[in-house]
Amino acid sequence: MTEYVSPFAADFIGFAGSFFIVAAFAYSNLTTQMNALWFNVANLLGAALLTISLMVNFNLPTMVLEIVWMGIAVLGIMKALTKSPVDTGAAE
Repeated sequence: MTEYVSPFAADFIGFAGSFFIVAAFAYSNLTTQMNALWFNVANLLGAALLTISLMVNFNLPTMVLEIVWMGIAVLGIMKALTKSPVDTGAAE
């Protein structure tokens, strides 16, 4: 992949991915009512960007971590998209 992405660009992409993951983590700890879709999309994007970076600057344990992270994020996105509307408790 180094013929398409320079090591510098790969580092920049990796930092962007790290930003998304840290932003999602901060959001989950600072919000009073978390939006699960936003949280999981940010994690998926972050892990995908880090995976691109790792294709240039390879590290097997971190690559496995990012693949697992993306899988969990995809499951979270599917769960958030298929979740039924919240019952307001109002009588019909």
